[in-house]
Amino acid sequence: MRFYSSRSGTADASSFLGDLLDTLTERGRALLGRKGDREAIPQLDLIAMSELLLSRRGEASGVALAQTLLASYGTATDTGRLAFLQALADRFGPDRRRVEHAIEAVRKNHGTEALEALHAAAEPRRQELFRRLNLAPGGTAALIRMRAELSDHVKENPGLRCVDADFAHLFSSWFNRGFLVLRPIDWTTPANILEKIIRYEAVHAIENWDDLRNRLEPEDRRCYGFFHPQLVDEPLIFVEVALTREIPAAISPLLDLARTPIAATEATTAVFYSISNTQRGLGGVTFGNFLIKQVVENLKRELPILRTFVTLSPVPGFAAWLARERMAEGSVCLDSAAKEMLMVLDEQDWSSDPGKAEKVRDVLLPAAAYYFLKVKDPKGRPVEPVARFHLGNGARLERLNFLGDVSAKGLKQAHGLMVNYLYALDEIEKNHEAFAEKGVVAASPGVRKALRADLPSRDLVPNP
Repeated sequence: MRFYSSRSGTADASSFLGDLLDTLTERGRALLGRKGDREAIPQLDLIAMSELLLSRRGEASGVALAQTLLASYGTATDTGRLAFLQALADRFGPDRRRVEHAIEAVRKNHGTEALEALHAAAEPRRQELFRRLNLAPGGTAALIRMRAELSDHVKENPGLRCVDADFAHLFSSWFNRGFLVLRPIDWTTPANILEKIIRYEAVHAIENWDDLRNRLEPEDRRCYGFFHPQLVDEPLIFVEVALTREIPAAISPLLDLARTPIAATEATTAVFYSISNTQRGLGGVTFGNFLIKQVVENLKRELPILRTFVTLSPVPGFAAWLARERMAEGSVCLDSAAKEMLMVLDEQDWSSDPGKAEKVRDVLLPAAAYYFLKVKDPKGRPVEPVARFHLGNGARLERLNFLGDVSAKGLKQAHGLMVNYLYALDEIEKNHEAFAEKGVVAASPGVRKALRADLPSRDLVPNP
């Protein structure tokens, strides 16, 4: 049987959908709770079902219909899912006729009611569709997955950006920081959550369970995650913390399985060495700032002796930027001598040769200081995404660490460079305001000293 995606449809389509709705209303979730019944429902026209869902007022039938729609989307072909996403953009925007009537009403009547009616009319219909889909059991997780899939198509299909914007708008409310719960994650946490920590770790891969245990069980290690009531066993973001006696310059000693832990009461420094977002579908929904502040508060209550709060962070954009500068004839920060020196970077295992490494260091650190302090994106912000995150949260760029990460990943993305961002509790608000309002990068004297004073700022022109 064929189902038409137009609003009017055909008599057969309307009859079938009407019968389906009656069945769902009568049997509700029980219909969807048995695998055999789900398989008995054919692959439905997602667009027609969406129109039907938006037309319903009954909650029971709406929830069952929403769950059926999500299940049908999940089993659809790649082509079918993309067609549905495209339809969300093309067919489920604002009702133009309703908007035009509302605009005319505002012109005739400047009262509050007319403005509110215009506001309601201008809302895309897909936002209400997402709200109704969210009512289905597992609806929140399904919508997050849908947006993650949508993000894979936006570059090739710019018309989908409006759908992505609506997802971001709703998710910003649904995942408001007030709804999130900070929970410690340790070696006694249920295994299904620990497995996700291994899977989602995005900064320093967790090789096996022994590696995970080394990050969670010792007295000088902590891990915290943000959870949402609708995703009780899915950490949205988690941060791994090392308690140390000093600010570290390299990641390897922190991850060494053979290291000797220290007593937590001996630590003076808390090091945030990995912050991982777990849900691609929540990209652009910011709660990392709140996470760091709350972790700091928790650690201060537990261990009042802690005085310093820093990160040991990667620099994922540095190697690509430096490669462009090495190729550019008019590079501001690299002269011909510096470019010749940096040719060593093209040699295999250069980082393990002390003589070669020292020569690279003399050129690479000033270039890194220029990268952080002078190179801006079209919005006047640092081009390094991790820097934007921490500086925007009020941190200070404290130290550049040469060969801080000599893993294959660290050498590939940043020639081994790592940095420390310092969260000085009495400077966070001041730093945040200066960065947000004027783009000022808070940096230590040591970082600024590495920068040649005669180098101008340079905007990064986006690739065509």
